[in-house]
Amino acid sequence: MKKELIIEWKHVGEDLDTTCERCHDTGTALKAVISEITTILEMEGVSVRLVETVLPATAVEESNSLLFNGVPIEELLEGVEVISTPCASCACITCEEDTECRALRYSGEDYEAIPPELIGRAVARALEME
Repeated sequence: MKKELIIEWKHVGEDLDTTCERCHDTGTALKAVISEITTILEMEGVSVRLVETVLPATAVEESNSLLFNGVPIEELLEGVEVISTPCASCACITCEEDTECRALRYSGEDYEAIPPELIGRAVARALEME
């Protein structure tokens, strides 16, 4: 039976072009990683499916999150912590001045956009759990 890796990307805004800057950068990195790994994983009998969940502006605290087969990236990768940091582009979307958006802290560094390296590690970890 063929295995499937479902990656869900949650963000505010209707699509990649209308989301906040950090979600845009996360989405761009995610699509690049998927493009790189799909052929390799399919050769191993694993299909990859991207699910894009558009959140209402009122759910900005859930925005910029990635789930791998239903498991959030912060639960897959040891040492990853969810933080919130001010996000001017989310403030434009929510029409609220002091809007904060999800970010990740890993190895002492804060990542407003989820980088390809962490996405790749989360893919590998999610597949190990199968």
